[in-house]
Amino acid sequence: MVISAIRKSVFAADLGGTHLRAAIIDEAGAISFRVKQKTPVATADEIVRALVSAALECEKQSGRSFHAVSVAVPGSVSLASGSVVKAPNLRCLDGFLLAPALTKELDRPAILENDANAAAVGEMWRGAARGHRTSVCVTLGTGVGGGIILDGKLWHGVNDSAAEIGHMAIDPFGGVRCTCGSVGCLEVYASATAIVRMTREASARFVSSILQNTDQLTAEEVYRAGVQGDELAREVFRRMGVCLGIGLANLVNLLNPEMIVIAGGVANGWDLFAKDMHEQVAERAFPIPAAQVKIVPAECGDNAGLLGAARLGFDSIAG
Repeated sequence: MVISAIRKSVFAADLGGTHLRAAIIDEAGAISFRVKQKTPVATADEIVRALVSAALECEKQSGRSFHAVSVAVPGSVSLASGSVVKAPNLRCLDGFLLAPALTKELDRPAILENDANAAAVGEMWRGAARGHRTSVCVTLGTGVGGGIILDGKLWHGVNDSAAEIGHMAIDPFGGVRCTCGSVGCLEVYASATAIVRMTREASARFVSSILQNTDQLTAEEVYRAGVQGDELAREVFRRMGVCLGIGLANLVNLLNPEMIVIAGGVANGWDLFAKDMHEQVAERAFPIPAAQVKIVPAECGDNAGLLGAARLGFDSIAG
């Protein structure tokens, strides 16, 4: 009788500005146990304690020890030092050596990765981009992020800041200023924040909209109104689809990818923006790469960042 070897496991965490998701994940991508809790935002030490506590809880509840720690961070990181360079929604981590702190506390090797990069790896490993060697993942959430896979490898750029897709300028004369300081970024037209802003800006032209006089407006509410046929909501998603399509056409011309995966909460509005998005890609990108590229919704949902972090964790301890 042949007894198969016990699979290695990684403790993976997706550290968001609001929630911390974490899990024990094995080499086949199976999640043994997971936790979700509020992210402490006061100090870096509190975040370290939360990650250590989550790791020990996952280890205890799953009954599996882990061989490495891998954390997806909502911001830019330095892979070499294991530090968070800048995390706009977790400013207490700016400049903090998070990976070394976790290695010290848990006595396992630890790595960091940008959360959108981790999502791209997760979709390549276990999601929509399985079997594809060159793909781009565009995450549409509060902002717009991205990850680029070239010939099966995550592209980091010279100083680990590649794939800031949300900050390509698509309308430099539009006057909408981005949080990055530039004007006309894709993020100000294709994010959840943008959907809310564009809805408020256009509301005066759609006086019969059910979205009038909504104090705490969310992108999800705009989507639900669009599904019901609300003209204001549909116009906002049409504009969002056009702007996203312009950005994707630039990516097609620049990278000639096999696939572009659209992830994040805003991707749930696919049925309201996909038509306009595809039309812009067909109109603006070179014909042959535009016809060959597949633009699809993500498949891993909230698990994309966790799975990608885990895969990168296994790669870091390979051999």
